[in-house]
Amino acid sequence: MQRIPLHPGFDDGQIFQSLFAAYPDALLVVDREGTIVLANPSALDLLGYAGDELIGLPVDALVPDAVRPRHAANRHAYAERPRARPMGTQTDLVAKRRDGSVVRVEIALSPLHGHGLPYVVAAIRDVGSYPRVQQALQRARYAEHLAQFGRLAVDARDPHTLLAAVPQMAAAALEIESAVVLLLDPHGLAFRIAAGVGLRGDEAVGDTVRNDAGTLAGRMAAEGRPVRGDDAGGGVALVVPLYDRGRTIGALGVRCSTPNRFGEDELRFLDSLASLLATLLQRGKSEEALNHSQRLESVGQLTGGIAHDFNNLLTVISGNLQVLEDLPACSGDPMVQQLVGAASRATRRGAELTGKLLAFSRRQMLEPTVIDAAALLGSLTDMLRRTLDQRIGIALDADEALCLADPVQLESALLNIAINARDAMPQGGTLAFACRNVGALPPELEAEAEPSAAGYVAITVADTGTGMSDAVQERAFEPFFTTKEVGRGTGLGLSTVYGFAKQSRGAIGLRSTLGVGTAITLYLPRVHDDDAIEPADGVRAGALPAGLRVLLVEDDAEVRQVAQNFLQSLACSVVPCADAEAALALLAVDADFGLVLTDIALGAGLRGTDLAMVLRQGRPSLPVLLMSGFSNELLGAAPGRPLLRKPYTRDELADAMVRALRAPG
Repeated sequence: MQRIPLHPGFDDGQIFQSLFAAYPDALLVVDREGTIVLANPSALDLLGYAGDELIGLPVDALVPDAVRPRHAANRHAYAERPRARPMGTQTDLVAKRRDGSVVRVEIALSPLHGHGLPYVVAAIRDVGSYPRVQQALQRARYAEHLAQFGRLAVDARDPHTLLAAVPQMAAAALEIESAVVLLLDPHGLAFRIAAGVGLRGDEAVGDTVRNDAGTLAGRMAAEGRPVRGDDAGGGVALVVPLYDRGRTIGALGVRCSTPNRFGEDELRFLDSLASLLATLLQRGKSEEALNHSQRLESVGQLTGGIAHDFNNLLTVISGNLQVLEDLPACSGDPMVQQLVGAASRATRRGAELTGKLLAFSRRQMLEPTVIDAAALLGSLTDMLRRTLDQRIGIALDADEALCLADPVQLESALLNIAINARDAMPQGGTLAFACRNVGALPPELEAEAEPSAAGYVAITVADTGTGMSDAVQERAFEPFFTTKEVGRGTGLGLSTVYGFAKQSRGAIGLRSTLGVGTAITLYLPRVHDDDAIEPADGVRAGALPAGLRVLLVEDDAEVRQVAQNFLQSLACSVVPCADAEAALALLAVDADFGLVLTDIALGAGLRGTDLAMVLRQGRPSLPVLLMSGFSNELLGAAPGRPLLRKPYTRDELADAMVRALRAPG
């Protein structure tokens, strides 16, 4: 090898010793047997040794146990053919420190055999100290924590578990003292501490933080972007928003005592973690809403079926009571009349109960018209001012709004809500009604109804009463669920409102806070002024033609007998049938009927709606009157047909028959 020229007067041995000692990278001199014969101070610092502790150690002691056999084989192969060789530039190399920990390194081997010395110099560099490497390792650590949270989200479906994990994960990844998740309340007035680690003494999970410009979280919500700043308790803080479909629902915040601790990498990591958390919270809410909806749907199917059977029973009972009431032997007996009257009133209450069950199950029969919502609210609030406790103040703030709904059922729904509000304010308070035109449903209700091209009319009834707990809100729309005393409520009030809203192609929203009050909003399809139609004229009763010949189609024998008795008392000629097939066969040979009166649900064969369609095509001039105690949905095959609801009185039957006879072709 060529000798390095030196300035005259320099001692080459002294200068090389000085260079060896001052060199910033770790330097080891190793003999042929792999024993360390010399180490510079940088090597001692890097590997955690002191004094002469490295001298005499086998170089294998600096290799992790798992790769030590492979290293020994490579060292022997290198000894056979020594050459200058860099190591660790393409693969990850680690060195084992005295305390057992490892450090990522690059190694350059330089044999001294060309100088007549049986040694190899190993130059070891700590690549973890490189700024770029540190940044890459840091980013890798952040990515690993995000992946870890993703795995947790798959395994833990409970949103509370995920909420608790996020602050711990953020603090561990960023190696900081404190992290917190804040959720914005429905009114947007304050944040609630949902989870946190390293909270200060004046903070606790469940506490609230005001939403105003005086807090970092408030600034973030107002500006709609991440915010860095000084922490109120000292140090620095970074707050990033939690978004749900473009709406701020909370924040993820971190604090640290080290200045300038939070850079762009930390911001990106927190932003990604916050996005994951918001998505998972939304997933949890969607699953909870779906489960709740499915549960209500199942209960609705059950109650609808019960109501159908019950209405048939009530038709039999009320019909026979009316016949009994008119019998000469009973009409002159006051005791019999009193008993019959009490039984008739009970059947009417039973009919009201089944009506509520059908409303909840969305199987009540609605007659939607265009409603001036502001005018309806004005009339309703005037009535409530005269009837409610004088300690309850009533406020109205209504914009001009037209909606499409059944006016009787809408007024009943609002009255139900108002009565619940009154009961929640035993010491008085304020009952406020509001009406607004809105373009779309709130994000949390979008899955509850089909979109309305014209938008919705939002009718809100708010009280300042006792409010509801989260557990009560979860079950508020379930039938028969009530928090009132025994005997003070059936638990069907809000359930009927829920069913009415859904069946009207709308939705219902509920917001409540214990000790503050409750607000319930009905969203009904909006009608623009130029699309408004005049409601149909009211039904005008009239006389039935004498001797009207009626084909009666009813599968229930007892109900059929009641209807036959009513028709005969109305001077009609009646031919009864048990199913639609028998009715069609009879009509094929006997066309002399003035009216077909048919139930909708006729057992396993054709439905009454099917019979009506066949007659509309083959006998369009023959009036058809449908009757049912069940579902408005069954009318889809015969739109516009007159309808008689079960149970019915004889007068209601007569009025419905008049409507059917007057209905256009």
